Amino acid sequence: MERAACLLASVLLALAAAGCGGDEDAADPTTTASTAEATTTAPETETGDGEETGGLDRGTVTIETSGGPVRVPVEIADSDAERQLGLMNRESLAEDAGMLFAFDEDVDFGFWMKNTLIPLSIAFADAEGAIVRILDMEPCEADPCPVYDPDATYRTALEVNQGAFGDWGVAEGDRLVLDR
Repeated sequence: MERAACLLASVLLALAAAGCGGDEDAADPTTTASTAEATTTAPETETGDGEETGGLDRGTVTIETSGGPVRVPVEIADSDAERQLGLMNRESLAEDAGMLFAFDEDVDFGFWMKNTLIPLSIAFADAEGAIVRILDMEPCEADPCPVYDPDATYRTALEVNQGAFGDWGVAEGDRLVLDR
């Protein structure tokens, strides 16, 4: 338990040091990403709501549910800079879209909603794509922001508009498959 608390504290300190938490950077969503190496290849595009995606790779996640497949167009955040920025400072997210946070190895830390303006749901999935936890998260514009911890290891995390997983019939145990 003490090791998990130390790990969580280290992750939160690293995020704060990277500029995620500073209100002085809130007006410029590119501040965090500009200091780290970006690995995106797609040109800048829009989410469908007129918002720039920042050139993130795009793909489709198919969620295999008991009611049949659910296809979700996603932006893929697979570098530290992209994951730190996430959906911060976005005013909207297309109704059927999401952002997939992809990691090279299993991780077990939580997410926070600092400077995230839209309520989201997040599904954490293991290396085989099985959803191990689904949580609802609320916007947070001022510290302290709560950390949404899945209490499980995961390889990917899919954020969508809050309530969308329930509307789509997605449940823990369902499987995520990414098609780039």
